[in-house]
Amino acid sequence: MQIAVHYDKVHPARRVDVAEAAARAVVALLADPRAAEGGPWYEAVAHWRSGRIRKLVRRARGRRWEEVGALPGVTIAQDGPTGWAQARARALVPGPVRPLPPALAKTQVQGTHFPHGDRLPPPPAAVTAAVERGAASDGAAPAPPIELGAESASAGALVTVEVTPLETMTSGKLCAQVAHAAQLAWQSHLMPDGLRRAWARDGYRVRTAFPDRDQWEAAHRPVSVVDAGFTELDGPAETTRAFW
Repeated sequence: MQIAVHYDKVHPARRVDVAEAAARAVVALLADPRAAEGGPWYEAVAHWRSGRIRKLVRRARGRRWEEVGALPGVTIAQDGPTGWAQARARALVPGPVRPLPPALAKTQVQGTHFPHGDRLPPPPAAVTAAVERGAASDGAAPAPPIELGAESASAGALVTVEVTPLETMTSGKLCAQVAHAAQLAWQSHLMPDGLRRAWARDGYRVRTAFPDRDQWEAAHRPVSVVDAGFTELDGPAETTRAFW
């Protein structure tokens, strides 16, 4: 499954918001009637779920983002704290890695990084150059305040995804792992049907948490994701957990 995330260097979204949007998009696609038996996406989704589940996160902006939006899938937009851009992610109907649709082939996979949110994003190059020249306009409207903090803004979400403190991941890898935990939560027979329906009504929001090492090692959750280590991580490693 390819997941496209909207990437804007000038006005970025926080990585936690993008990861949560990606997770919501994946679950929304799997729960979509078009992915159910008899729907146009059923065979592709069923084939993907029957094998080794793999997710690839790609970044796109501008025209590339618009082109990806024309491919079959589900887009989720999620607001972040004040001053940060809206996080946008599109989960696409699973398909072969090669050949890729031209719109996807033009997007990038490696090195996807979004700011954590605990410090101000760098100003646009044009603004920096103007300040250095002393040419900033005195009459320009002040920039909106930016609320700092790397924690999830999804208060009250019914499902929580915890991220390991023992591994370092790019934003793209984080998106894939949080999305995988949300998918396994949605598929879990341990989740009550009533809660699953309530989660759907809530737009499949998730709260991403970042426990410290002691909290991580002491906790036991109904869903655990162990990454096979084919991309960033060195060998099998537990990356995320989910509970409700």
